[in-house]
Amino acid sequence: MATFERINRLFPVWAILLAVIAAFVPEFFTSLAGYIKTLLVIIMFAMGLTLTKGDFARVVKSPKPIAVGVLLQFLVMPLAALLISRLLNLSTELTIGMVLVGATAGGTSSNVMTWLAGGHVALSVSMTMVSTLISVFATPLLTLLLLGQSIDVPVMGMLMSIGQLVVAPIMLGVVIHHFLGTHIQRVEPALATLAMASIVLIIAIVVALNAGRLTTLGPVVALAVIAHNGIGLAAGYGLARLLRFDTRTARTIAFEVGLQNSGLAVTLANQFFSAGAALPGALFSVWHNVSGSLLAGYWKHRHASNAPPAAATPRG
Repeated sequence: MATFERINRLFPVWAILLAVIAAFVPEFFTSLAGYIKTLLVIIMFAMGLTLTKGDFARVVKSPKPIAVGVLLQFLVMPLAALLISRLLNLSTELTIGMVLVGATAGGTSSNVMTWLAGGHVALSVSMTMVSTLISVFATPLLTLLLLGQSIDVPVMGMLMSIGQLVVAPIMLGVVIHHFLGTHIQRVEPALATLAMASIVLIIAIVVALNAGRLTTLGPVVALAVIAHNGIGLAAGYGLARLLRFDTRTARTIAFEVGLQNSGLAVTLANQFFSAGAALPGALFSVWHNVSGSLLAGYWKHRHASNAPPAAATPRG
């Protein structure tokens, strides 16, 4: 298992390496596009194998982190998108794309990065499910308020996708863990390696599929997307710590706020606006996987305390 742990420590290196290869030689990976959903199911199943029903029970008993994460999700990200667009003087269609990314729910990448970073996976999955349900109403409402544009969100499609790709494989993993928990603990590093290899391959495929679009993006658009993602991660972590959540919970909230369902944003932009409006979402789908990988790798090797910040500890 030591070999798997050494491989896992280099997760950010593998992510960047394959992303670079995919950007320059996209044909190596574009043929694998049809396997993205399968890879995601593998990741979620491996994640589920490390969880117990008690993990979810504790989340239900303490719903405050979910409420805070979801509130930050739909407050910080859309407003940050609009502010960045105005500051950088982006065109109308690019501003629409930025706001669409900000107004969507947390992406499934947040669950994966939370697991790899040693965060609270059950909390992350719960937040993603809640934010997805709320986004059915929040995404069109926020778009209307911030842009004056009305859109129809594909409600059933979103819920079916979350159910098939996230809930079902995780619950199957939890059930198997219930019966084989002691055996699974011995192979957890190998499960993490399997999930890491799958997410790295997904990153490469996403980069390859967007290679043509990436070459058309100017540095200002790239700066906007990187800033948007960075604000989400920083605000999620920083505000969670200010509210005296422990380190692992703060990391979980950071990923939930900063990693968006950018695939949905691209779909909505193409359907209701223009190809240009889809560019921020396409770039975000690439960048948030890379930045999430780097941050997960960094946090994984730093001690994650379950204690509140020092300011919250009374002195006696």
